Formats: sequence, C-alpha cells, structure tokens
Amino acid sequence: MPEHRIPLSREVVKAIFLVCLADGIVGLSYGSLAIADGFSIWVPVALSTLVLAGASEFLFIGVVAGGGSPLTAALAGLLVNARHLPFGIAVKDLVGSGARGLFGCHIMNDESVVFGISQSTLAQRRAAFWLCGIGIGLIWPLTVITGAAIGQFIPDVSAIGLDAVFPAILIALIFPALRQRRTLIPASGGALLSILATPFVPAGMPVLFSLLGLLSWRMRK
Repeated sequence: MPEHRIPLSREVVKAIFLVCLADGIVGLSYGSLAIADGFSIWVPVALSTLVLAGASEFLFIGVVAGGGSPLTAALAGLLVNARHLPFGIAVKDLVGSGARGLFGCHIMNDESVVFGISQSTLAQRRAAFWLCGIGIGLIWPLTVITGAAIGQFIPDVSAIGLDAVFPAILIALIFPALRQRRTLIPASGGALLSILATPFVPAGMPVLFSLLGLLSWRMRK
C-alpha cells in the first residue's frame, strides 16, 4: 500500500545505490590489499563487520603493514572516527533508541549521515539514513570478503591498480564540492599539509594532519 512505500524520490534512491556500489568497489580493493600486505583473511573480515568504518580500517591496515603497532593503529583509527561524535548529535533523531539505536549507531557513516540530514522531512531523513546505512553495512563486509578471497590469487595487487581505487573514488565523490571556494581552500590546505608530513610521520598518520586544513576555513569566518 502507498503508505508503506519508502518516502524517497527515485533520484535519492539511485544516488544511495551508486554510493553503496562505489563503497563495494572500495571494499574489493581493501580486502585484496589486506591480503597482499600479509594479513590473514579473518583480519579484514572482522574489521569490516565489527568496525564498519572504511577510513579507519584502511588506516589500521596501513599503519600495521608499515611497521606500526596494532595499538597505535587502533588509536589512530579512533582519532579518525572521532568525527562520529558530532555525527551522532546530528542524527540523534534518526537512529532511534534501545537496541535499534545501538544498531543505528553501528551503521552510521559519512554517507548515511549526509543522505540523512539532506532530506526535507523527518520521514525522508530517517528513510535515507537507514537505507544508506544498511546498504553499506551489507555490501561492505561482503565485498571485503570477496576482495580478500580474490587477493589470495593476485601476486601483486598494486600491479593492476587496485591500490589506486580508494583514492580515485574519494576524489570522484568530493570533486563536485571542490567547485566551491569555501571547500576548495580547506581541502587544498589539508592535502598540502598531509603531503608535507608524509616523510616525517608513520604510515597512515599524514591523513590526520589534513584536518588542520579546516583552520583556514575557520579563519575566513
């Protein structure tokens, strides 16, 4: 019946589907890279289901593969995921309460938050948040497992360019936003700081320096 239909436009549903598909491609890359870096298959599988945060998972794998300790990698991942604190405040009326709220927090990610807060009505915001969150929550572990299984048969993942998939997709997703000067300046400043820090800090840490690029936006206000 009409009242039980998802209260989202076809364009929004299509956009959510494409984002989930892009995350799935990244999941294939992540699973393959983890195996190529010498991790047992259970590591990316466990991270993809229990952590469910792509950036932190990539960071963890990168730091440990670069010689860092798992504790340092975990702390770096927690720092990157600190953005979920304001995210939680922004979508507190979308995740629900009790057991539902715990699950809603688990599937909360950058994409589900963006889709959730960008809709017009509360019903649409909830529908977009949950549709995107559950979609990524399903496709991410499945593609990571698939990528890890495939990675066992690929002698050199970087030779076929899988290591470039993640940054390429990120650039494609953020490129439209870079047309705005208020976004371009902090992003460019953060990228420059990250590049400058690369020779001096452990693997996976330069991305944290990019957050300082936000200071340029604050100073312009």
